[in-house]
Amino acid sequence: MTDNTAPVKEIQIPVADPNDPYAVPAAMPSSVDHAVRSFNASDYPEPNRKQDEWRYTPIERINEFFTVFKPSGETQIEVSMIDGSPLAEGIKLTQVKMGEGLSGTVSKPNDRVSAVEWESGATATILELTGEITQPVLVKVHGAGADLDAFHLVIAAADKAHADVVVEHDGDARLAEGVEITTGKDSHVSTTFIQEWAKTAKHVGNHRIHVGKGASLRHSVVTLGGDIVRIRMDQDFGGEQGDLNMLGIYFVDPGEHIEHRTMVVHNHPDCKSRVVYKGALDGKGAHSTWVGNALIQPTAPGTDSYELNRNLVLTPGAIADSEPNLEIENGNIIGAGHASSVGRFDDEELFYLESRGIPETDARKLVVRGFFGELVEEIGIPAISEHLMTVIDRRLARGENDAMAQVLEDK
Repeated sequence: MTDNTAPVKEIQIPVADPNDPYAVPAAMPSSVDHAVRSFNASDYPEPNRKQDEWRYTPIERINEFFTVFKPSGETQIEVSMIDGSPLAEGIKLTQVKMGEGLSGTVSKPNDRVSAVEWESGATATILELTGEITQPVLVKVHGAGADLDAFHLVIAAADKAHADVVVEHDGDARLAEGVEITTGKDSHVSTTFIQEWAKTAKHVGNHRIHVGKGASLRHSVVTLGGDIVRIRMDQDFGGEQGDLNMLGIYFVDPGEHIEHRTMVVHNHPDCKSRVVYKGALDGKGAHSTWVGNALIQPTAPGTDSYELNRNLVLTPGAIADSEPNLEIENGNIIGAGHASSVGRFDDEELFYLESRGIPETDARKLVVRGFFGELVEEIGIPAISEHLMTVIDRRLARGENDAMAQVLEDK
């Protein structure tokens, strides 16, 4: 018989306090809370495809960046105004030993390759910006050899500074790059990173970004070449009213792997972030990866956050991975959302253009130009915008030539 008189013990289910979500950690874990942050490569496990951080990456093609190395010093660095003139007033350029001065002050490395870059590099290039700088600053990074090399760049904008910085990569290289960006209170800064590598180049990059109180930052990444390019970007805010706009453009050719990973952390009230990445893939074995992460912490009421990734697959055999992630730990926000898509040409757009007498090849070019055009213009630097559209046109023409050669070969 069952003893119905026995006392019943009530089961207590932990409930998170909305004013203190971390009072019950198991009820609200965050990926950022548990992520390793260290300057020591040995604190990270050897990457493998079973780890979420590396599951899209062909790690066998970049495993040379997993172990601390001696940099070759072959990479050539030039810094000037965008018209080639000497640096203007308000710009200070210095080189320091890694770990000295402003280097290492923006967060910590967040994966093994970024920690390897930190331990391998000997010097850091520091670019300090003050006042209103009317012409963009140009940092040219030229790969001059296939030996392993490391480059570390710090961009530091003072309070109320207004400046544009363009970082151009070209040539052939195997480069591990670390970038630290910090913007002072009420500053307005744009940074544009262009990767236009040779087809055999390999580039692993890590951008650590701190947006100051009341500051705005437009951070643009344009990747148009390289055997494998993998760039991770981690950001947080230094006070309320921060505004972050992250733009990304990529064009992937046959056999290339282009990967971008963004992490936006809302840790202060009333901040805004927009992440918009668009890519086109042309040819068999072209592979792109975009992983977008946004975290809204309990300390960030009034957050307004959105991330978008769109991929245009131009030919069969290309693969686009798109993964938006959103963690919300605060219900008092303006908005938070994400969207992603992978698709072929819009048949209606092509039909509309062709019905007006435009040949199919030209119609396809117009669709791709329209796909990228808005982001290219938003970068806001006319010389760069014009160059990017020229490169995109050249890539499309090359794809057409390759396709025609394949047809002739098949015959």
